[in-house]
Amino acid sequence: MATFSPPKPSIMNSRFSGNPSELSTNQLSLIKFPRAHSVFQSGILRNKWGNHMGFHRVRVGGGSRGLAVVRCTAEGIERSISFGKRSIGSAAAEERGISGGVGIGLPERFKVVALTAFVMCLCNADRVVMSVAIVPLAAKYGWSNSFLGIVQSSFLWGYIFSSVVGGALVDRYGGKRVMAWGVALWSLATLLTPLAANHSTTSLLAVRAFFGLAEGVAMPSMSTLLSRWFPSHERASAVGMSMAGFHLGNVVGLLLTPIMLSSIGVTGPFLLFSSLGLVWLMSWIPGVTNNPRQSQNISTSELRLIEAGKADSSPQNVKHLPLSRLLSKLPTWAIIFANMTNNWGYFVLLSWMPVYFKTVFNVNLKQAAWFSAIPWGTMAVSGYFAGTTSDALIKARYPVTLVRKIMQSIGFIGPGLALLCLKFATTPTIAAVLMTVALSLSSFSQAGYLLNMQDIAPQHAGFLHGISNSAGTLAAIVSTIGTGYFVQWLGSFQAFLTVTATIYFMAAIFWNLFATGEQIF
Repeated sequence: MATFSPPKPSIMNSRFSGNPSELSTNQLSLIKFPRAHSVFQSGILRNKWGNHMGFHRVRVGGGSRGLAVVRCTAEGIERSISFGKRSIGSAAAEERGISGGVGIGLPERFKVVALTAFVMCLCNADRVVMSVAIVPLAAKYGWSNSFLGIVQSSFLWGYIFSSVVGGALVDRYGGKRVMAWGVALWSLATLLTPLAANHSTTSLLAVRAFFGLAEGVAMPSMSTLLSRWFPSHERASAVGMSMAGFHLGNVVGLLLTPIMLSSIGVTGPFLLFSSLGLVWLMSWIPGVTNNPRQSQNISTSELRLIEAGKADSSPQNVKHLPLSRLLSKLPTWAIIFANMTNNWGYFVLLSWMPVYFKTVFNVNLKQAAWFSAIPWGTMAVSGYFAGTTSDALIKARYPVTLVRKIMQSIGFIGPGLALLCLKFATTPTIAAVLMTVALSLSSFSQAGYLLNMQDIAPQHAGFLHGISNSAGTLAAIVSTIGTGYFVQWLGSFQAFLTVTATIYFMAAIFWNLFATGEQIF
């Protein structure tokens, strides 16, 4: 490939005018192509609007066919300029020996985050199906409120064990493969759930535990995969988009499940969501790689953009981090306690909101689903807003530690205040508004502790995520079962919501004392 250095104006003006495609072979031969370092190799051309474009290579063909590829490295976009009749593909295709294609395409990292957001939506939808289907199942089999808590928490029995192992597997094998196996297994468990419930309660609990075992790898896979595919200043937005899909899964599950239960029966929603998992795998397996360097479709400019924005862009063969060393630092405990608090409140609301609206306000199942779905929809929007705001603050050179503390404080103090106000709700509408506020503000945690794992341990984030997720899952089991017993013993949801609010406030204090955005491991 020749290096094109701009010819002198006298040559250009004397040899041709008008369209560049009019260059002939003889005219091209008058233009020299020195190997010396030229402006088109490393120079920067500034246009009259102040934009910068880095020109790296230009390939010129013979005869009336030639091309120039101009790459804007600042934005990760490539444009191809065609000389003559030849149709030119992207610069990445030329450099990798791939023929054809279009000059400008959707960046590969956006495709990765879109597929990740979809599967996170499916992940939560599969969980939520049981939160709605448990109402007719309880009526059919005569389950008590305390046993409802056991059934709801059975998902977490498997989840708590797979988090640590799943996180370690992600660090070793990458997010793509681990996520694919997780989706295949939890889709199978979703399909088997109504059959197990019809067989026996023991079978149901076993299948739900297996379901949780498979889903435990989803969050570490997502976190690690996005950290590899996005530069630091885009990571919060990418996580926000993926978690928006996660929260929208609640909306999808809460709204579709009652409709399918009434029209098809208990097996309907389980069959639908398990089938979607298998369809998703058909796009994920051939379309995603563990990191951008392994991708055959990514452009060189996008790869450079990603790696330039990451402190840990080079491949690492790191040794396993001892658990004792991981737990010896207070920032690790700040993440663990934050995960526990977030899961405590999250699973109380996720598992019990349909039952809450039916018990406290005597609304039917479809109405309960609508009131429960609204908060999760707004949570998806607020979570993405938190991510973009976090990225904007970091781009503005605010310290990462300060940004993480601000976001996590909003994510804990806001929900705590909203839950305390819930006891004053006199209508289901007011209750739904307060829960919407609680969940919307809790989504700011995504730009807090969830991203902080990559801050303090970029090469061990999967393992750290697994440890903190296991602790968070234990807290979720206690809160999910505890809610059922509180309701049965005291006849009120508010007592347990007050306990949850207190835990939120205590976790906010601990986070602000000991969290950091600096790399430790």
